[in-house]
Amino acid sequence: MSTQDSAFLKACRREPVPHTPVWFMRQAGRALPEYRKLREGNQMLDACATPDLVTEITLQPVRRYGVDAAIFFSDIVVPLKAIGVDLDIVPGVGPVVAQPIRTAEDLQRLRPLTPDDVPYITESIQNLVSELGDVPLIGFAGAPFTLASYLVEGGPSKNHAATKALMYGQPELWADLLDRLATITLAFLRVQVDAGASAVQMFDSWVGALPAKDYRAYVMPHSTRVLAAMADVPRIHFGVGTGELLHDMGQAGADVVGVDWRLPLSEAVARIGPGKAVQGNLDPTLVFAPDDVIAAKVRETLEEGAQAEGHVFNLGHGVLPETDPDKLLRVVELVHAGL
Repeated sequence: MSTQDSAFLKACRREPVPHTPVWFMRQAGRALPEYRKLREGNQMLDACATPDLVTEITLQPVRRYGVDAAIFFSDIVVPLKAIGVDLDIVPGVGPVVAQPIRTAEDLQRLRPLTPDDVPYITESIQNLVSELGDVPLIGFAGAPFTLASYLVEGGPSKNHAATKALMYGQPELWADLLDRLATITLAFLRVQVDAGASAVQMFDSWVGALPAKDYRAYVMPHSTRVLAAMADVPRIHFGVGTGELLHDMGQAGADVVGVDWRLPLSEAVARIGPGKAVQGNLDPTLVFAPDDVIAAKVRETLEEGAQAEGHVFNLGHGVLPETDPDKLLRVVELVHAGL
């Protein structure tokens, strides 16, 4: 079987599938003891730039769980680091930017990304495609709004006050910032697809902080530009707290709209509208529940996902670090067994 015949890519294309495909956001990482062992002594951004580590970390959950797709091990700030932005990923905090971007002069630090900036990405993808065989590899990037939020705030933020102040108060500067970030995101995804990735997922982790009207005015055009240029592969668009944005996120150009755990998939399907597949959306904390509860919730998610034109089973956000890997294996078995 070729990669194109995989259940994952068929579901993304809204074609009939032999079983509902399943993978997990953050399936490669903190919940796996083999990952923690491999990461000992390796900083996150260093690991992301080391092809042998990226390859092994990406493969670990595929071996353990038998998921229907691999997600490229990386971080959304990798392309920013590659073009010279002074940042680091601080354990327990997240990405921290040394000099936040707040002025037109600051924007000059955001030059376009070229393949020569990230040769380790090309090498890692090529290694993975060779190792994965018929298992599709999903490319990975942060969306312009979420990247902008990290750059403007200087790190993670609960209320995105500085980001919104710039967006509302200096709309021309904001548009220039997001235009530059869209160019960087697009180039980062293109490197991955050119090296062999079969699909892409664009994470807009913080865009749920915006009302729909402002999303359409200040963010959607830039996400649309990225997604439109990646039309040669299935495109997944995911955000957190985006229940009110789901229709617009689908209209931005995604083939598959990711849904977090806050909204039933049946309601999400109605909001998104026809012509799209959905991805999601088991609450990541459900895997801490008793087995019978997990089984019931998996079945419920499958039933609701069946109302969509295509369904990729996933969690409604990333795997939590405390998760028992055996529980995720059980979820995969339940999904593959079907209703």
